[in-house]
Amino acid sequence: MVLLGETFPNFEADTQTGTINFHDWLGDSWGILFSHPNDFTPVCTTELARVAKLMPEFKRLGVKVIGLSCNSVESHRKWIEDIKSYGQIKVDEFPYPIIEDESRKLATSLGMLDPAEVDGHGIPMSARAVFIIDPVKKMRLSILYPATTGRNFDEILRVIESLQLTEKYKVATPADWKNGENVMIQPSVTEEEAKTLYDNIETLTLPSGKTYLRIVPQPTYT
Repeated sequence: MVLLGETFPNFEADTQTGTINFHDWLGDSWGILFSHPNDFTPVCTTELARVAKLMPEFKRLGVKVIGLSCNSVESHRKWIEDIKSYGQIKVDEFPYPIIEDESRKLATSLGMLDPAEVDGHGIPMSARAVFIIDPVKKMRLSILYPATTGRNFDEILRVIESLQLTEKYKVATPADWKNGENVMIQPSVTEEEAKTLYDNIETLTLPSGKTYLRIVPQPTYT
């Protein structure tokens, strides 16, 4: 299994849009790989439709999206018609690829399998994994949901915005932060450096007397 900060493994895979080399497909973009237990299942259908509708937001953030399910490309192509119907998606070509992984080779190597979710032959299916990979191919986030719980893709967008913001500026985002709200100066930034980087620093008074809660307006980024 790949850990945070490690290089995300490269692989070749078949999708409904053709064979890809993952690193070449990603290029110098941010990327999301998200897996699904099975084609033609209710929660998965809602998720893929939601991602299709959010593609303008992912494009705004410079993020490429790719799915994975333990089924064949032929199955994916048929399932896509259901996804488009459910989501009322009026496009001829589905906006992102879905990886074929009937052998479970990729799901196994990335630690995606859910032993509680099996197919008709008793073989484990992939759980709902989310991997966010940065432009230098480092894994920056991983979340693993059980098969019965659909993901909140607004939260995934929020995380990407936080990752991209904190990559550019020496800030951190607090609990429940949303784009445009105040952020916090990272503890590694000295008081002298903070004064040169940011205006309107609000240092909270705490019982410990320590001055680590330093609040500033969110820096502007694109």
